[in-house]
Amino acid sequence: MNTIKDETTERMQKCMDSLSNQFNKIRTGRANPSILDSVKVDYYGNQTPINQTANISVEENRTLVISPWDKTLMPEIEKAIISSDLGLNPSSSGDLIRITMPTLTEETRQDYIKQARTEAENARISIRSVRRDSNQTARDLNTKSELSDDELRDLEVEIQEITDKFISMIDDQLKHKEDDLIQI
Repeated sequence: MNTIKDETTERMQKCMDSLSNQFNKIRTGRANPSILDSVKVDYYGNQTPINQTANISVEENRTLVISPWDKTLMPEIEKAIISSDLGLNPSSSGDLIRITMPTLTEETRQDYIKQARTEAENARISIRSVRRDSNQTARDLNTKSELSDDELRDLEVEIQEITDKFISMIDDQLKHKEDDLIQI
């Protein structure tokens, strides 16, 4: 029983991590270095996350400053940012790359909020799928007489409690992301 609960929690946590990654890709009006987490740079033939090739900091609340550790990587970093689907335009000056976050229009904000809600719903669906799989595993054990009917019911209740906890976490993350997007 504990194995099923542990696997359920672990798989649901992976769903939450995936949701966090998707939310990081949705940009708000403020500069946040985590928006570049998904950007990979060709670093001597290896696709390497940008934060492992450069220092990324926030300047003046709306500008990201990227300072590559290896200055020969500047063109590769710029190319990686432009080719990402983030809609950002880097500009290099000397040995720094600056990215000014464009202001969000009301229409763009609403589009990003819809995108965030879609991602949250996809995460909820994934969580429910994990619950269904875990319940099915428990029922299979019950069918094989490795789990009594009472243990099955108790396990299903515990799996539902785990599910409710993760659904609540999704709702909290969505609320936080919506608040970030609404702020001007």
